[in-house]
Amino acid sequence: MADVTALDKYPCAACGAQAEWNPARQLLVCPFCGTSAPFDVKADGTIVEHDLAKALREMPEAERGWLAAKRTVKCQSCQAVSVFDAGRVGQNCDFCGSPALVDYEEIKAPIRPQNLLAFKVTQGHVREQIRKWYASKWLAPSSLKRMALVDRVRGVYVPYWTFDAHVICPWEADAGHYYYTTETYRDNQGRAQSRQVRHVRWEPAAGEVRHFFDDEPVPGTRGVSHALLAQVEPFPTAELVPYDTAFLSGFVVEQYQLVLLDASQQSEAAMTKQLYEMCAAQVPGDTYRNLNIHPVFSARTFKHILVPVWLLSYTYGNRPWQVVVNGYTGKMAGEYPKSPWKIALLVLIAIIVVIILVMMQE
Repeated sequence: MADVTALDKYPCAACGAQAEWNPARQLLVCPFCGTSAPFDVKADGTIVEHDLAKALREMPEAERGWLAAKRTVKCQSCQAVSVFDAGRVGQNCDFCGSPALVDYEEIKAPIRPQNLLAFKVTQGHVREQIRKWYASKWLAPSSLKRMALVDRVRGVYVPYWTFDAHVICPWEADAGHYYYTTETYRDNQGRAQSRQVRHVRWEPAAGEVRHFFDDEPVPGTRGVSHALLAQVEPFPTAELVPYDTAFLSGFVVEQYQLVLLDASQQSEAAMTKQLYEMCAAQVPGDTYRNLNIHPVFSARTFKHILVPVWLLSYTYGNRPWQVVVNGYTGKMAGEYPKSPWKIALLVLIAIIVVIILVMMQE
């Protein structure tokens, strides 16, 4: 990894230990003696959008690095790249629990986040939330509920890219209008009957959608399930604050592995999918076919941000599982193993119920 100058440290004024960001008090607090330390965010408070085309050509070195001495490691199991304080040693991967961590070196330092959402939900609240969630999962193995899983909850900052774009999107399609005719037929007894039959009258149609996409998110993580992240979104980008290393104190930061070029392509594909739905909604009539859209993107900008996630990772039955909690809103999503014995019991009960219903009918 490229050398990074240690610009910011946050020693406790009382005992000299490293202060950490406390979500409940929104202050730097010493984890040993409890002394709080106010701090000033050094940025000017402006949320900066970067020109995408210019950045894809070359991002200046001044916009790279973490502005603090950090150690970067890569998990050989889940491939997540974690960034944490240089003095922290002897830890497992925060994303899958594997001890197989190796130092990670890059040819070029990563693009520095411009903004972040600071942790707002406390670890204690998240542990109780997960404990109640597990208790409500009847299909989960009983042995799982007895495990002290909530002790493994860790706070991590997850990388996201957000993209803005103005779009003009002409479209053309065949618009279908329903109309009905009456036809006669004979039923099984040979009696004459009539019924309404639906037909479609097709007409050419065209139009144009104009739309501004604001902060369309693309996760840059490899360590956290994208499906679970989608369930705990949104992360309110209107509440972003300028990047400051004080917010990171005491937390692990995952370094993005989805590079800007790939993220921008994913964002464009997601925007195009939404545009197709917007254009489809404009087609007149009752149905449509042969819809073609021709989006033209302009004024495309991006931000690299960090979002707070409380993460519980564990292995059960030789498979990794995760529970994710939005560290700002508290919204939770998770996955858990299911007991084959309990599933078999449910199937058996269902069979017995069916047999009883059949016997009652007879």
